Amino acid sequence: MSPSDVVASILRFGEENTNPVTVAKYSRYFRGEYDAFGLTHDQLSGKVNEILLIPGITWNFIQEISLELVKSTKYELPVIAVKLMLQYEKSWTTGTFKTVEKWFGIGISNWAHTDYICGEMMNLFFSKKLIDLSTIGSWRSAENKFQRRAAVVCLIKPMKLSTDFTPYFEFITPVMHDPEREVHQGLGWFLRETWKKQPTTAETFLLKYKDSAPRLIFQYACEKMTPEGKAKFKRSKL
Repeated sequence: MSPSDVVASILRFGEENTNPVTVAKYSRYFRGEYDAFGLTHDQLSGKVNEILLIPGITWNFIQEISLELVKSTKYELPVIAVKLMLQYEKSWTTGTFKTVEKWFGIGISNWAHTDYICGEMMNLFFSKKLIDLSTIGSWRSAENKFQRRAAVVCLIKPMKLSTDFTPYFEFITPVMHDPEREVHQGLGWFLRETWKKQPTTAETFLLKYKDSAPRLIFQYACEKMTPEGKAKFKRSKL
């Protein structure tokens, strides 16, 4: 069985189990078209287990399948790619990271897949010391805006284990004037989480950009502040 055969079997399964009600329920969380089957968590997990039981399945084959899955416009297929890769976590190498990096060039095109990859995989790459900040430096200027979002969002879990936020603030500085909304949201989320841990440090950083960076960053970053706290970050009047 080839990777394309596996993808075809998943697509057939999705077509046979399409749930328009579920698709309609979740479509409101996405800007533009939400192309999905509406499969449940159990259905996705069942399909993952089925793939893992294919005779002769190997780790290299799983990585090849992942590259085919993330090309699909159907929402569930990149999710299955992540779930399959997680099953082989003990086999991960720097090459595994390179495979995931390729995903952004061939198919990752929404915030949900981006944040799922960041939350479930990127933090593990960091904790296993397979990558560091320098490894993802080029992500900040990637053509795919969701890869640029990932460059920031993937730092949230590692940041929470650190006491020195300076390297993280230095890392995100080149992205603070990115033109895309999804990146602004990711930056705001990251900065909100840093504020929860080190309010003074986070506010000092934010003050540098209050008159130049997109306001959506501040909307998210200041979400948990008091009204008085938020007022400090209003843009200065000309």
